[in-house]
Amino acid sequence: MKIILLGYMGSGKSTIGQTLANELNLSFVDLDHAIEKEIGMSIRDFFEASGELKFRRLENDVLKKVILENSSMILSTGGGTPCYGNNLELMKSALKTKVFYLKASIKTLSERLVSEKDMRPLIQAIGEEDLPEFIGKHLFERSNFYLQAHHVIDIDQKSVETIAKEIVELL
Repeated sequence: MKIILLGYMGSGKSTIGQTLANELNLSFVDLDHAIEKEIGMSIRDFFEASGELKFRRLENDVLKKVILENSSMILSTGGGTPCYGNNLELMKSALKTKVFYLKASIKTLSERLVSEKDMRPLIQAIGEEDLPEFIGKHLFERSNFYLQAHHVIDIDQKSVETIAKEIVELL
């Protein structure tokens, strides 16, 4: 069984993924960490040195590799992963795979991300008052991809354990 988690940054993909992996006794793979391991540098440094196009190609290659090499796992993706190339189709068509979109409101995402701005290059330079608008724009652009997941889980006002339980019940 493969469970793939999609969602905007700050939606809890990694935290929920680790919780699910522990509960279901499956390995946990964070796609961003797998990419960094593959290239031996941070995504931020690679992005700055090589640009978004090369990053997206690399992301696609590592995604294919992770899906093929793991017969069962929990995979958390980057927020933009399903929006590029054939990544979403790769995820949805993999054998015995369920894709879940962890859907959060702009308010929830803004509250979570404001304290993480320094660790998130995409939003580092955005002022706190502009963050909700920035997130809203991105969600508008990405929601068509996110909503193609097999299941949509609303995460607002829910604990990690409650969200993990909802996912397990849908398997």
